[in-house]
Amino acid sequence: MYVAQGWQDYEVIDTGGGEKLERWGDVILRRPDPQIIWPIEREDGQWRNVHGHYHRSSSGGGQWDMKKQLPDRWTISYDQLKFHIRPTNFKHTGLFPEQAANWRWMMDKIASAGRPISVLNLFAYTGGATVAAASAGAQVVHVDAAKGMVQWAKENAALSGLSDRPIRYITDDVFKFVQREQRRGNKYDAIIMDPPSYGRGPSGETWKLEQSLYPFLESCMSIVSDNPLFMLINSYTTGISPTVLNNMLTMTMKPKYGGLISAGEIGLPITRSGMNLPCGILGRWES
Repeated sequence: MYVAQGWQDYEVIDTGGGEKLERWGDVILRRPDPQIIWPIEREDGQWRNVHGHYHRSSSGGGQWDMKKQLPDRWTISYDQLKFHIRPTNFKHTGLFPEQAANWRWMMDKIASAGRPISVLNLFAYTGGATVAAASAGAQVVHVDAAKGMVQWAKENAALSGLSDRPIRYITDDVFKFVQREQRRGNKYDAIIMDPPSYGRGPSGETWKLEQSLYPFLESCMSIVSDNPLFMLINSYTTGISPTVLNNMLTMTMKPKYGGLISAGEIGLPITRSGMNLPCGILGRWES
């Protein structure tokens, strides 16, 4: 497992009963997590004295029960990177802290490349990977279909002192953007993608990861530069094995570029138990 280490402003305090108890800076939140199928060992005052508790509805969705007054948003840091945090309607906070394992890896790769690196971040959300790559010196193109997420990403870059870095923010359907880049002949030294399990395109196209990811990865091959640095695929889709991502990178990147492939779970340390919480999977190709 690739465990995100080095957080000062974030912590999984405890887990159990289908929930995790987290510290985001000075704010304590209690959120559901389907991977947590073990009981809470000790539901003490920390579990009960939270700022917000997200209750999942039996009919789908859910809602926040705010126990204490919270600011509209607040800031947390990971090394020199800074991020706005805000509880959203879908239990999320605008950041996936386990991705710090990837941020550290890509920052080291970019910083030690010894040449300019162009990065394409697809399904880029609020820009955790964009901020990490730009801070290491890369030129980044950030693409997400949600205008609000792209704006949030711009704010995170500004918070991190990266407003003057070469980052292009694109609000667009990622598939259409990749097709246009193919026609333009644009190439990238590194591609990051964090595709959803399900989705719909602007013209009603259906995305289902199990059916759509491999064709999409194939389409991205035409915009990979002649001397690529890395390809990173993240997935939070239940039931997909890391070996699936390993196999797909073996079939696409390996024959043309050689290099190394690794895959596995990505997770967070749990302070109270000393165990690790599985949060998703990743597949990496690197030169």
